[in-house]
Amino acid sequence: MSRKQQWTGWGQAQQAEQHYLIEPRYLAGGGDLRHVSEFLRASGWKDITRKSGTTLAFDSPDQMVRVAYQPPGGWQIHGAAQGHQPAWQVALTPQTPVEIVAGLTDALTKPRSAHAPNVWAPLTEKSWSMQQDDYFVAQSPDRHAVVQYVKAGGDGSQDHWWVGARNEHGPVWNVQATASTPLNLMQSLTTALADPEPVMRPRGHVPLSNRIRVTSVSVRPDQLGAWHQARLSAARAATWGRNWVSSRARTSKAPGYARTR
Repeated sequence: MSRKQQWTGWGQAQQAEQHYLIEPRYLAGGGDLRHVSEFLRASGWKDITRKSGTTLAFDSPDQMVRVAYQPPGGWQIHGAAQGHQPAWQVALTPQTPVEIVAGLTDALTKPRSAHAPNVWAPLTEKSWSMQQDDYFVAQSPDRHAVVQYVKAGGDGSQDHWWVGARNEHGPVWNVQATASTPLNLMQSLTTALADPEPVMRPRGHVPLSNRIRVTSVSVRPDQLGAWHQARLSAARAATWGRNWVSSRARTSKAPGYARTR
C-alpha cells in the first residue's frame, strides 16, 4: 500500500456535506418535519396520517391529543378536555422552526413536572425584556421575537398566547395558543424558543436575512444519522421506562395479587 493510500474501512468513505449552523434559532426557517414526527412515533404515538388526509398526523397513546401538519396552514395541535383540564388548541405556521415546535410536542410525551410551570422564566433567564400594559409581553434582546399573553377582556374566553418572530423582510412565523393550553407545554415552548444554541440547516435551506449568524460546517451523513438516532433512542428508552412502571403498578393492584417474601 502506498503512503498516499489511506484505509477507509470496509465500506466506502462517506463524503462530508455542507451544512450551516444558524442563530438565533427563531430565524432559522422551518427545518425537517421528521424532527417532530419521528420523535412522536418513537414515543409510542400512533401515526394516523393516511386516514387523516393531512401531510402528518399523530394521536397520543391515550387518544387525548392530536398533532397534525398540513400546508399551507402548518401545525395544528388539539387537546381534548380531561378532568379539570378544558380542551385546548395550538396553531403554528409552517416556518416555525421544528426545534421550537418540538419544544412543545416533546413535552407532550413526558410526565408533567411536580413544580408549578412558569412560561416567562426561560425568557427572563436569557435576558428577554418584560413589560405589562394591556397584556404581558416578553421580547428577545435583538427585538426579533416576541411572546405575548393577550387579555381580550370580557369573560376571558378570547384570551390567548401569541408567539412570533420577524426579520428585516417582515413576519416569519407565529404561534397562537388558547388560554387553556397547559402551562407546562407553553413553558417548554419558551424554553426551546430562548435556547441560545444554533440549529443546523442543509445547503439551500438558509434564510435570506442579514439578521442571522451563519457558520458553515462539514458533516457526514452517518454523523447526521447518529445524532437523529440518539434523539429517537432517548424517546424509546423513556417510553419503555414509563410503560414498565405503569405495568408494574397495574400488576401490584390486580385482584388476588400477593407479594411473597
